[in-house]
Amino acid sequence: MTDQNLPVECPNVAAPQNFLDPTAAVVRLREIYEQSTRFLSERFSDVLNNGATGRRFRAFYPEIRLTTTSYAASDSRLSFGHVATPGTYATTVTRPDLFEGYLIQQIALLMENHDVDVTIAASTTPIPVHFAVANDDSVTIPQNGAMDFTLRDVFDVPDLSTTNDDIVNGTGVMNPDGSGPLAPFTAQRVDYSLARLSHYMATDPSHFQNHILFTNYQFYVEEFEAYARAQLADPNSGYTSFVGPGNDVITDPKQPMNTPDKLPQMPTYHLTREGQGGITLVNIGVGPSNAKTATDHIAVLRPHAWLMVGHCAGLRNSQSLGDFVLAHAYLREDHVLDDDLPVWVPIPALAEIQIALETAVAKVTALEGYELKRIMRTGTVATIDNRNWELRDQSGPVQRLSQSRAVALDMESATIAANGFRFRVPYGTLLCVSDKPLHGELKLPGMASDFYKTQVSRHLQIGIQAMEQLREMPLERIHSRKLRSFEETAFL
Repeated sequence: MTDQNLPVECPNVAAPQNFLDPTAAVVRLREIYEQSTRFLSERFSDVLNNGATGRRFRAFYPEIRLTTTSYAASDSRLSFGHVATPGTYATTVTRPDLFEGYLIQQIALLMENHDVDVTIAASTTPIPVHFAVANDDSVTIPQNGAMDFTLRDVFDVPDLSTTNDDIVNGTGVMNPDGSGPLAPFTAQRVDYSLARLSHYMATDPSHFQNHILFTNYQFYVEEFEAYARAQLADPNSGYTSFVGPGNDVITDPKQPMNTPDKLPQMPTYHLTREGQGGITLVNIGVGPSNAKTATDHIAVLRPHAWLMVGHCAGLRNSQSLGDFVLAHAYLREDHVLDDDLPVWVPIPALAEIQIALETAVAKVTALEGYELKRIMRTGTVATIDNRNWELRDQSGPVQRLSQSRAVALDMESATIAANGFRFRVPYGTLLCVSDKPLHGELKLPGMASDFYKTQVSRHLQIGIQAMEQLREMPLERIHSRKLRSFEETAFL
């Protein structure tokens, strides 16, 4: 058990400062964060080399805080950038270097909409030593069990009781000190997810782009790499690099990719652009559990949109293998989000995303209007957690699918859409029919080869085209008010 009576040594942090310049405010956030993490890294290395000294070491996350006393009218078209009522609002911050552009933008909107300054200071939330040393290459971390002291006796460790989704789930709308939350995630929650991203996807969070494509097949990865290399060969494309698992960065289109011997659970690839304006592709594999895991952690990066582009079972006789399905609604039988977002919560289609996807289908296939119906259905996509649902008594599942008017079935789309709704990240789904199990049309090896060769490239191109359309759209148009609840954080 930790001896709480040990003296505690902390870094000397300057008094709170008020700012009217968002850039200067973020500079101060970086100073406090870097001072705190440097202190913990140095003390950690010292304890490893010289042993525990009968003291505990503690440093704190920086904090943004503001107080407004007015019901100042803000632009009602905006879904973010303002608080609803007078009061004090605060959030802890981690990795201000990684979130610099986001923080400047969000603070600037608050200053503009409420005509107030913000206070930057050290918070009362300790930084777990795990997160402080994770980004310090100068610190050598010993293998588990190699330390001759108990880590939690000397340093703060992650507190999972306070690392949660209470804010985004709407179950915790006040900070412990009585202030309202300013951002959807606390610093500890963000740090937890940044560590998970590196673990599950084997790329540093700094490589993630603002536009995320999720897929459930390796074929899409191969097509994405081919597209990325073609873009790098075009000096006018605006894309600057292609990054794969292991943080392998390619800037020359002919440069080979050094693929790790052991791929991570969800290999992730990034076609980068200035200002994070590129596209990230995540191969989440099969199943709602992976879909939830990926979106749980990517959400802290506050992407501008994410789309599912994968394969599905077509449920209608009128569909053919290779047809597209644009989801307008979701039947949720994935169960992984039932505790966070009850199944009675509707997941609305977002007009901006739907238009971008339909426009991209028309552009890539050269079909328009009524002719587009030959290869694309819109309707309900059902997502389940049983890959072999066909082997059950079909009377139950088939009846539910028919009653829901579902046109396609998969194992990921509703999870990704529901988590987009929960985390206020614009979402959409465009699937490709790969089999029709209710009608006896299953993929055979030869059929699959021809199908993949002709359709996978077009499908991926549609997802990319949609993302490039969304990139040109103002942020305030993409982030719909449909995703905001009664009591919302000011930060996006």
